[in-house]
Amino acid sequence: CPKKCSRTRDSKAIATGDDLYAWKSDVSPDLAQLLAMLVQILGAEQCIEVGVYTGYSSLALALVLPESGRLVACERDAKSLDVAKKYYQLAGVSHKVDVKVGLAMDSLESLILNGEAGSYDFAFTDAEKKMNEKYFELLLQLVRVGGLIVIDNVLWHGKVADPLVNDPKTFSIRNFNQKLMEDKRVSISMVPIGDGMTICRKR
Repeated sequence: CPKKCSRTRDSKAIATGDDLYAWKSDVSPDLAQLLAMLVQILGAEQCIEVGVYTGYSSLALALVLPESGRLVACERDAKSLDVAKKYYQLAGVSHKVDVKVGLAMDSLESLILNGEAGSYDFAFTDAEKKMNEKYFELLLQLVRVGGLIVIDNVLWHGKVADPLVNDPKTFSIRNFNQKLMEDKRVSISMVPIGDGMTICRKR
């Protein structure tokens, strides 16, 4: 998947300087590969991503979804989404991606109100860190039993392990990590790949 994503997003061939800068701020290729592998292992058909940015991770997911699969991609920044949508089209996966522009909370709540609770196999969140807990509670409603919720940046450059670092974002991530560890609704595994990610399986 990273090879195909990289070919699709080859900066020398198709990306502007702005696109290339944005791409470097997306998830790492090894993390994107792991996310795609998890989706394949699950045999997932219905996925959600919270925090698309310019679409590297969502492209990796869409590429491994079956033709009938659907990825709900939630992103508030329309400019970033314009970049992502260009690459969806180049990769031939636009028909699999249901883009939701606006606040992720609103998009997730709308899915629940639309009767889609328990119908998703996989969710990935890489958005505003102070909102992790709220995103998680909504995603837990949307994901089926046995499905996965993956949270990115749980190590936060190692800051969460440093008791001397207590800025609001680090404090929020640290507290959320602790709550996840004690949450009986999920089984978890924290993986030290990239900036750390926690894989949660809904019980």
